[in-house]
Amino acid sequence: MAISRENLERHVRRFAETCAQAGLKVTHQRTEIFREVASSDEHPDAEMVYQRVRRRVTGISRDTVYRTLATLEREGLLRKAGILGGPSRYDANEEPHHHFVCKVCGRMKDFCSEALDDLPIPAVVKAMGRVESAQVQVRGICGVCARKREKKDSTAIQGPRDRKGKSHGRQKES
Repeated sequence: MAISRENLERHVRRFAETCAQAGLKVTHQRTEIFREVASSDEHPDAEMVYQRVRRRVTGISRDTVYRTLATLEREGLLRKAGILGGPSRYDANEEPHHHFVCKVCGRMKDFCSEALDDLPIPAVVKAMGRVESAQVQVRGICGVCARKREKKDSTAIQGPRDRKGKSHGRQKES
């Protein structure tokens, strides 16, 4: 699902202002890389960003995309949203939020929760260093994967169907 055009343009204006303050040129390539991450709520990884931006900016290199993502993260324009065992994903949503991650397909979705925003940071964590932000990652099975799993389980229980769609069910063994 894409974000609204109004929100995307707000993100791009913030991008241009932050680049100017940091002394970074607002190049077409940087803008398109940022726009790709900011226009989606699916948290693309670097390879996804490269493949999509390459359609619009044909001469862009993989190296440029990776370096630009690292620069934009360093400048606070993007955040890495990691999934254990997978590539780093990028998030341009600067509003306080958390992530739901599907452990089947890897889909990552943002959600807001004031209760989670207000979780106290334990003293043991504060003793480790200065906490700059905190996000909760909830792991489970997304609705799409749950429906696929239910359909698969239902088909396995009903058994194969003939050409007319009639189920022959499982034969009871004697």
